Amino acid sequence: MYDYERQPRPHLAWHETLEMHELVAMQASNLMDFKMNLPKVQDPALRGLYSEAIQGMQQNLSELLPFYSKAPVPPKPPVRDMPPADLTPFFSGHLLGFAKSAVRNYAIAITETATPALRDTFQRQLLRAIQLHGKVFYFMLERGYYPAYNLQQLLGNDVKMAQKAMSM
Repeated sequence: MYDYERQPRPHLAWHETLEMHELVAMQASNLMDFKMNLPKVQDPALRGLYSEAIQGMQQNLSELLPFYSKAPVPPKPPVRDMPPADLTPFFSGHLLGFAKSAVRNYAIAITETATPALRDTFQRQLLRAIQLHGKVFYFMLERGYYPAYNLQQLLGNDVKMAQKAMSM
């Protein structure tokens, strides 16, 4: 172990704070989705897997949320408080996560593709995924659902969404 590993740090590094944000936002969004859809799952084995995933995400969020107090800037509560019935921030965030995953998956698939026609198809689909991501991002930014330029609000939104997801 190196000496610098043992020295306490005043706060998390910026890059690890942003990675934590991505993981918390993704898990909170999926936790809400899984909880909303669990009653619709008919197969007992699949229902058990959903329950296991829900429990795992709840544990992950419970373990990650305390690190928010160690972020380079303290989380700030969201500026806008949406009515409980308005799920627009959730739906748009879920769509953003899908688009981001699609971009990553297509980029990886392209590096593994040997057939030129398939590679061309993946590239076209990657561009569409990038365009969708941009549209969803700006939709959220314009409505205050994704305060990308304010780390305090971004982290505050994460905490609120994770707490809401765990309390459902």
